[in-house]
Amino acid sequence: MELKPLEALKLWHDVVLDTVRRDVPDLSARQLAILLTVYLESPPHTVRGLAAKLKVSKPAITRALDTMGQKDLLKRKRDETDKRNVLVQRTVNGSVYLSELADTIIARAQEHSSS
Repeated sequence: MELKPLEALKLWHDVVLDTVRRDVPDLSARQLAILLTVYLESPPHTVRGLAAKLKVSKPAITRALDTMGQKDLLKRKRDETDKRNVLVQRTVNGSVYLSELADTIIARAQEHSSS
């Protein structure tokens, strides 16, 4: 399936609308990028490592993690082997959130390909 630019934007629009309409946390683009990085790439993940990978400041990562921690999408834990590092870990709620997001994307993509 090859999408044209406007079709891709319409698909993303529909996915975002679906997430807004469902009773799930609204995430910023930065928060979603962090969440996807933690779930799609092999651990371990640290605040420092995420900041470097996403090319944003550590305080920006920390603020995003504060919000996602309150929503139980990710959790932080002090690295026992190196107390200077803070590990960012997955949660069951974060896994469910991304699984439902993936299902929404698939459903919307199938709708777009059949129309």
